[in-house]
Amino acid sequence: MVEKVWLKHYPPGAPAEIDMSEYASLRHMLDQSFAKYRDLPAFSNMGATLSYADIDQQSRYFAAFLQKSVGLKKGDRVAIMMPNLLQYPVALAGVLRAGLIVVNVNPLYTARELEHQLKDSGSKAIVILENFATTLQKVIEKTDVKTVMTTRIGDMLPFPKSALVNFVVKNVKKMVPDWNIPGAISFHKAINEGKWQTLDEVDLVQNDVAFLQYTGGTTGVSKGAALTHGNMIANFLQLKYWAGDMFSEGQEKAICALPLYHIFSLTVNCLLFMNLGGLNILITNPRDMKAFVKELGKQPFTAITGVNTLFNGLLNTEGFADLDFSQMKFALGGGMAVQRAVAERWQQVTGKGLTQGYGLTEASPVTNANILGSTEFTGAIGLPIPSTDEKIVDEEGNELPVGEVGELCVKGPQVMKEYWNRPDETAKVLSTDGWLRTGDMARMDDKGYFYIVDRKKDMILVSGFNVYPNEVEDVIAMHPGVLEVAAIGVPDDNSGEAVKIVVVKKTPDVTERDLIEFARKELTGYKVPKVVEFRTELPKTNVGKILRRALRE
Repeated sequence: MVEKVWLKHYPPGAPAEIDMSEYASLRHMLDQSFAKYRDLPAFSNMGATLSYADIDQQSRYFAAFLQKSVGLKKGDRVAIMMPNLLQYPVALAGVLRAGLIVVNVNPLYTARELEHQLKDSGSKAIVILENFATTLQKVIEKTDVKTVMTTRIGDMLPFPKSALVNFVVKNVKKMVPDWNIPGAISFHKAINEGKWQTLDEVDLVQNDVAFLQYTGGTTGVSKGAALTHGNMIANFLQLKYWAGDMFSEGQEKAICALPLYHIFSLTVNCLLFMNLGGLNILITNPRDMKAFVKELGKQPFTAITGVNTLFNGLLNTEGFADLDFSQMKFALGGGMAVQRAVAERWQQVTGKGLTQGYGLTEASPVTNANILGSTEFTGAIGLPIPSTDEKIVDEEGNELPVGEVGELCVKGPQVMKEYWNRPDETAKVLSTDGWLRTGDMARMDDKGYFYIVDRKKDMILVSGFNVYPNEVEDVIAMHPGVLEVAAIGVPDDNSGEAVKIVVVKKTPDVTERDLIEFARKELTGYKVPKVVEFRTELPKTNVGKILRRALRE
């Protein structure tokens, strides 16, 4: 191992190691927070707020329902498919307190994508916003899902606002396609039924799996990163220790615009700030920038997390520059690289730094961070956070000296247990002694700061979401007018990168619009190609493998 030169550059008061004995499981952490911060606000959304006592009570009822009415046992998987709503933390805490495993599902998934994730995870139950129930209806018979709990956008708002919001969403905005899933019950009914049942305490340890977070890893096949209670505890403690004395328990207000089903906000917002007794202000639709800025103006906030495109969007929205940033301690960008121009403008407008970190789903996710609140933007992904070892290796796995470029490898208590039921894929990225190959090419400077140079994988990063070329290519190749296809990422001002496909036609009449419309039926919006180029042939190796690198160049 390279000497830990980065330790002397740690924030004042940040220890080199964390104490993993603080919590036996996430349930123990939640129970402690519910007791300690009972009367404090925990989550707010659309003008309504749930206190820690509210979430304690409702998640306990929901957990009891899952155990007694549904009959789920320790280790069974429950899918949650919804955007940022008050129902999410209640469902999340309920699943964990019942000793079950959370399977986070992107609500924008197509039927094909949803079917794969439900089947692969073996989920037995799902909590789903009814706006997306029609997607589930198409595939549920091909899965192990036996219990469906539906909820509506306004269900946790106070009456009469709840009724008004639900009426407008369904009847005015027409956002709920017709659906029919026999036996489906409402999330509200599940909670009410659990009220009369007793929650059995499940014996949980840090090595038990808490989440299946789906990611493409190094290939286009979506795999579930099995993240244990210990992995998640480690990562929020690493961030808590990293912040030193920056946080004040029970006083933090964090803006949560990234969806809670995304690993970044799941750990950094949901778990970390619940541990601190903070308030998470949930933004359901951050793409409505005017409404987003209006929400930011309602009360001063102490932290905001997001991706580069979100910060850039705010900076270009009228009224943002007039907000009160006096209490903001930091803004943290992850999921994709923060651009220097955005970081510098953020500092000019807010007077505070935009801090960049780095992580990946397989590491729960954070492995590196810059000093929170620092106004100096260097382009570095930062130092390894406490209890994290890192090295740069060549193709043969030999460690490289300072300054040389190779693959970044990380090791720490936040690194996943395995890819769910995929030992071969696990072995490709996780060594027997715990080193995770990130697939990212990086270098380290003499102060221990790491810089991402390039991605070893061909992954495309659209607004912080991974898009795997294999998946896009597989879908486009199904079109009868396509002979060959390659998918690559191209720069995009709005999303960082966009998907481009290079196609060799099988039939001359196929058009750009044909292929984009075809892709929309099979792929989530951010995976749909934005750019189509037609060629007579694709560059290939001598064994016939398409050279995506040549297309990018």
